[in-house]
Amino acid sequence: MSSFSGQARSNSRLAAVQALYQVDMERTELHLLLDEFHQHRLGAEIEDVEYAKADINFFDDIVRGVEARRGEIDATLTSKLASGWAIPRIDKTMLQILRAGTYELMARKDVAIGTVISEYVDVAHAFFDEREAKFVNGLLDAVAREVR
Repeated sequence: MSSFSGQARSNSRLAAVQALYQVDMERTELHLLLDEFHQHRLGAEIEDVEYAKADINFFDDIVRGVEARRGEIDATLTSKLASGWAIPRIDKTMLQILRAGTYELMARKDVAIGTVISEYVDVAHAFFDEREAKFVNGLLDAVAREVR
């Protein structure tokens, strides 16, 4: 895999988290949301802001996969949360990071566990401090032990 495709997948993961957040907050229909990202966000340039190139098929797989398997993903995450914690208590952005990472661990056996975890820790660093990034690392590690 070239570094471009690795970077494109990294960009796809970040965009997928943003798209999933939008679905969660605005209840945007999936096909409209995907179209918006394809047309305006993934590799586009809008008002001199260049959006990073992304692997569109990989992006679509994560977003569609999380939406299709949300119940299963949330049940898996819930089983790994500390006592007293539940999905509604998790920050909305954090939840999308965890859902996307869990989906990849469940469904994308072609991607190494270490790659999935480190990529979503990197995504967490885009939004949060080190403590939250460590939370992503620990939770996805626990999920990986169960689903792989």
